[in-house]
Amino acid sequence: MDYPPDDVIHRLTKALGPTAIRPTQPGYLEEPRGLWRGRAGVVVAPASTQDVAQVIAVARETGTPVIPYSGGTGLVGGQVTETGAPIILSMDRMTTIREVHTDENVVVVDAGCTLAAVQQAAATIERLFPLSYGSEGTARIGGALSVNSGGLNVLRYGMARDLCLGIEAVLPDGSIFHGLKRLRKDNTGYDLRHLLIGSEGTLGVITGASLRLVPRPTDVGTAMLAVPDPEAALALYHLVQDRVGDGVSAFEILSGTGFEFLAEAGLPHKPVFDVRPEWSVLMELGLFGGRDPSLMLEEIFSEALEAGLVTDGVVASSGQQRADLWAIRETIPLANRAVGAVASHDVSLPLSEVAGFLAEAPRALAKVAKIRINAFGHLGDGNIHFNLFAPKGQSAKDFSALRETLSEVITEMVIARGGSFSAEHGIGRLKVATLQRYGDPARLAAMRAIKDALDPMGLMNPGAVLPEA
Repeated sequence: MDYPPDDVIHRLTKALGPTAIRPTQPGYLEEPRGLWRGRAGVVVAPASTQDVAQVIAVARETGTPVIPYSGGTGLVGGQVTETGAPIILSMDRMTTIREVHTDENVVVVDAGCTLAAVQQAAATIERLFPLSYGSEGTARIGGALSVNSGGLNVLRYGMARDLCLGIEAVLPDGSIFHGLKRLRKDNTGYDLRHLLIGSEGTLGVITGASLRLVPRPTDVGTAMLAVPDPEAALALYHLVQDRVGDGVSAFEILSGTGFEFLAEAGLPHKPVFDVRPEWSVLMELGLFGGRDPSLMLEEIFSEALEAGLVTDGVVASSGQQRADLWAIRETIPLANRAVGAVASHDVSLPLSEVAGFLAEAPRALAKVAKIRINAFGHLGDGNIHFNLFAPKGQSAKDFSALRETLSEVITEMVIARGGSFSAEHGIGRLKVATLQRYGDPARLAAMRAIKDALDPMGLMNPGAVLPEA
């Protein structure tokens, strides 16, 4: 049903003032892949945690759903709804860097701070906030924690939850959870921080976070190497680990289709290889103590070449060349969007299963339809973005009737290999049915019990993660 917005708007205006009420711009009602067109009764932008608590109070009094909205970069529809006329709660006014604790390697921030702003705050004290991905200039900390996002540096520094020491949040009853501790150890009962992280706004609204910073590597080296196949890429990864240990900051795999799509989409990029390889890896080392990462990469390349694990490669010789190599990786998702995916998959697998999956999946999909595959992602932590496209000359719409079947093939293969159908993007609304079908029954029952206990009215981001009750 639609909720009458007039009374809601009046109450919110009285509680927060007219400056908190926002025009319903298209950006609040869209998600990047264009899969949903959202609805809104009112868009409100609180300026403080107390403001957020007042928004939730109005929602409870009027029975109005609340959709938390951070940077709008999520790819599973968690930030939009096509039903009802909810309050869209935008975090774009809550952007204060509250505290910087140099001696503790901690920064305390509003949830509306972008990842890039937190990274800049860390840089001012010669530290690193390592959560990083292509949309970091737009993505906000609250959203990143709500989906437990990953990104390029998970291999070394972990997911968003691994970088969070404390959480402040407004719970569905309007109370404020004051959990902004800066402690590494705190065994005082249930850890609500980890319950809220990854809950996608269904259990409350994150308003602030204490974040862990790390030393900034003194020397960074980057290389892109052509490999015969994913099996060789994994062998190369283990070789690199043996040589530099946890000095590996990132280890990405790229299929040749990604380079093909860059050209097809007309996106600028600097060619790396004379002949496009079927597979390549992009790796980065961050070292301390005067060790030369570029020299280390050259030695690794020579050893891997002799072992037959690589066929060609480039070690960045300047900051610009390093940026150019990373630009290729970060532009491939834009190329995918320009070409138009039939179906996109964010999967994770045990490392020993990755090569087998990448070899088997095309054969299994070919039994359903002739398609193109662009597989790329964070090989070092087993997270592969496995995206399906129409053959050249055809469009994704031509395969709309097969989309569900194709995705089912991928999901069942991933689960059979002990993997997950959602590695770092979350469930949102896109994968609710998939979670219900393939999720562990005991886990789903526990999730529903937690949701019903904390949010008995079902107002917090209804329809995300779990079906509406």
